[in-house]
Amino acid sequence: MRILLIGGGGREHALAWKIAQSPSVEALFAAPGNPGIARHAVCVPLAADALDGLLAFARRERIDLTVVGPEAPLVAGLADRFAEAGLAVFGPVAQAAAIEGSKAFAKGLMERHEIPTARFATFAAAAPARRYCRERGAPLVIKADGLAGGKGAIVCRTLPEADEAIGECLERKAFGVAGSTVVVEEFLVGEEVSFFALANGNDVLPLAAAEDHKTVFDGDRGPNTGGMGAHSPVASFDAAMERRVMETIVRPTIAALAKEGAPYRGVLYVGLMLTAEGPKVLEFNCRFGDPECQALLVRAPGDLVPLLVAAAHGGSWPEVGGWPARASVCVSLASGGYPGKYRTGMTIDGVEAAEARPGVRVFHAGTALRDGRLVTEGGRVLGVTAVGDDLATAIARAYGAIGEIRFEGMHYRSDIGRRRSA
Repeated sequence: MRILLIGGGGREHALAWKIAQSPSVEALFAAPGNPGIARHAVCVPLAADALDGLLAFARRERIDLTVVGPEAPLVAGLADRFAEAGLAVFGPVAQAAAIEGSKAFAKGLMERHEIPTARFATFAAAAPARRYCRERGAPLVIKADGLAGGKGAIVCRTLPEADEAIGECLERKAFGVAGSTVVVEEFLVGEEVSFFALANGNDVLPLAAAEDHKTVFDGDRGPNTGGMGAHSPVASFDAAMERRVMETIVRPTIAALAKEGAPYRGVLYVGLMLTAEGPKVLEFNCRFGDPECQALLVRAPGDLVPLLVAAAHGGSWPEVGGWPARASVCVSLASGGYPGKYRTGMTIDGVEAAEARPGVRVFHAGTALRDGRLVTEGGRVLGVTAVGDDLATAIARAYGAIGEIRFEGMHYRSDIGRRRSA
């Protein structure tokens, strides 16, 4: 098979690494890719949102399957364009990708089909949003309706904080068009888990769960980021919980989208809160999480490509072995100042030494090559990922490998997975 992978971050590096292992892959291209992905694929200088250029490339190179990593091209209709051209895509069409592209759409879908989620209301003006906050009472969560790079959900412990968040979105336009509508939700209490399943339009195959660490500082403090680390599996998400989530949330969601004329093909990310009343949806994403994808794929069994093909073509699922008992952890190394302003172009040393350690993979998230040197090029730079027989071993391996890596301003959380490994 000839496969095109779209994207250039840590998630896409993990996908490239896993896809390249498949004996069915004749050629693997990545657009735009990154220096880490270039070890597994031919990188093409096309941005992930260059829909016309990507389509022309796929036609010219006779691509059999396009795997879309990030959400923005899917929300913009990439899968629709490719499908119209007769090209297979792993990723939902725009109408189905709206499950991530619009929080209001996702909440409305859940309300119409009685899928458990937080109570909510949607607003396009600040005054009624603030009135609703007073009716509901704090704590609350204010969410920008559109795509905001993982930073559009603001937890508000008090009503003044909610007023400020509404002002940021609706009055000061901090999230641009993405924040022109907000969803105001009740604050759910429980354990947060990310669960992933593949869908082929009408049937669903469960994958596994991971736990993400969103905030920038240890102890879950500071502003939200795109994700500072993840680990898998999650002890509280056992086989019984997986069955419950599949039957009450995942299957009904896929059925609801199909019923409303938007069959879903690709991976469904279900952000869950395991509350005292049962699992409830915090959010849906139309792609693999980042950095959850890195933690999942290093422990995933077998060949990923037949699963991607089945999802894209709407075919039956191939036989899949059970997920191994081993654990994994991914720790994001970020530029100093992230998620705010940060410098780029810092020389990175020690990646090869880190990867020489047992059970360790270093996935590139925001790197570039300049004059033959590996340098920082983004907020999240590397995802140091390790597997072990148990979570404590995986954590020790990941942080041991981090000790080999150096770049100016390097920042990372020192507690990824630790509260679950005790």
